[in-house]
Amino acid sequence: MAPSDTTTGHPPEPAPERPGPAELSGGSAAAGPAGPADPAELAGRLRAVIQHLLPVLRGHSTHRDLTPSRTAALATLDAHGPLRVSELAARMNIALSTTSRMVDLLDDRGWIARRTDPLDQRASLISLNDPGRALLRAVRRETTGLLAERIGRLPPDRQHLLHAALPALEELVDDAG
Repeated sequence: MAPSDTTTGHPPEPAPERPGPAELSGGSAAAGPAGPADPAELAGRLRAVIQHLLPVLRGHSTHRDLTPSRTAALATLDAHGPLRVSELAARMNIALSTTSRMVDLLDDRGWIARRTDPLDQRASLISLNDPGRALLRAVRRETTGLLAERIGRLPPDRQHLLHAALPALEELVDDAG
């Protein structure tokens, strides 16, 4: 016989479950034995997971003045710099005027260096400087630690699935250029 609530005599209600990625995107839980999942379903689920995971990572940051777009700019400069402002805008897929304002702010904060472009004295190149590089390393260390903690709470079989999915996810990034 099932235990009952001592105040009502009815069986206790099950604890509410947190929605998983499938529920967040409206998709099904997994591909059936018939074959791989539909790419549109996978895309929706992946988008939903990323959309819910990024704010969790950002919400724990101790670097409140470092917005996601500023972090992306520093990471782009770290990976591809030195760049002209127009090249940074193109790589980030944002408007040149927005990028110019952001570069001014990054410069004011002391996170980047500017120098004259040797190929065109009228233009300047921007690059990550030592304080900017140290800040980016600290943010990456912080978010990696947070993710490692969450991954560590997953059962081993889920950790293995996540590990097995990494090459495909890395290909998505490589395809994006």
